[in-house]
Amino acid sequence: MTALTEIMPRSDAASDCLMEVRDLALHFPVQGGTLFKHTVGQVKAVDGVSFSIRKGEVLGLVGESGCGKTTIARAILKLVRPTSGQILFDGMDLWQQDRAQQFAYRRRVQAVFQDPFSSLNPRMKVGSTVGEPFRIHMPSMKSAEINGEVRRLLDICGLPARMAERYPHEMSGGQRQRVGIARALALNAEMIVCDEAVSALDVSIQAQVINLLMDLKDEFNLTYLFIGHDLSVVKHLCDRVAVMYLGNVVEMADSETLFDEPLHPYTIALLSAVPVPDPVSEASRPHVILTGEIPSPVNPPNGCVFHPRCPRMSDACTRMRPLLLEELPGHHAACIHIERLAAQFTRPGQHSIPKIPDIPTSN
Repeated sequence: MTALTEIMPRSDAASDCLMEVRDLALHFPVQGGTLFKHTVGQVKAVDGVSFSIRKGEVLGLVGESGCGKTTIARAILKLVRPTSGQILFDGMDLWQQDRAQQFAYRRRVQAVFQDPFSSLNPRMKVGSTVGEPFRIHMPSMKSAEINGEVRRLLDICGLPARMAERYPHEMSGGQRQRVGIARALALNAEMIVCDEAVSALDVSIQAQVINLLMDLKDEFNLTYLFIGHDLSVVKHLCDRVAVMYLGNVVEMADSETLFDEPLHPYTIALLSAVPVPDPVSEASRPHVILTGEIPSPVNPPNGCVFHPRCPRMSDACTRMRPLLLEELPGHHAACIHIERLAAQFTRPGQHSIPKIPDIPTSN
């Protein structure tokens, strides 16, 4: 790919952490009044989230609609300013960058959005859309060179060169999403935020786009933040997964561990809702049924935000907000009823997690 002059300083090569989110909060005011507007409350879309993303890793962010996944993505893309907390990219706070550093950051972090139609300009041909990053960030680049880069990027993403002359409405949903991916790759991006990047596509097209994302990751050593709600896709694509509920991360672990041995009651309920293709197994396996409605982010509950719906709720849950603690090596959970299990290992390196008791199920 075309080499770009680096403006943004890089951290020590020994460190593999590319992005770190520290105690991130994003609160949005709620306005009231008919004549004189005034703030009557705050929507706590994200309320104290912390995680890190290693270079070359795919981190999945999952949870119910409205839990704050896309809001975090918008903060990482600098589309909204955090209320508090920090986002560090390669060791630098995003909100302490000067103009040149911000310009470089735009090149290094790109996005693929959920709706491939609304994320493309309907009045621009595909060639102009994919070539626009070069015209903005590399103004000295000649038109012939830009056209060559556009053809190369389309080919990488599985599109013929003739697609450069088409408008978005002349393409299928899968083709439009490939155009979005080509645009994200244009400037040698190191990290791509995929916000529900395959949820608007048919299942067969989803598989093609997922395979394309995985191939591009290996070829260009990309790092992904993959936001999704289809847990089977997340399990297939992601190295680690963070589970969110009402603006908080309640569990985080590597993908295999999280799906095989979840610790948090919400994660257990979430995974039990995933259908199994075998009808016999599906009929016989237990299901965790959550009661009640998701609390409003304008007035979240005291203590643990999940306690109104949690089958293991106790009085302590209404008073204490649990911290996201490392219950096992690399496995974090936020629940006061999860015992510290490290002492239960029978020998070093054995990570067999006991099944969590006392969760009512219904067949």
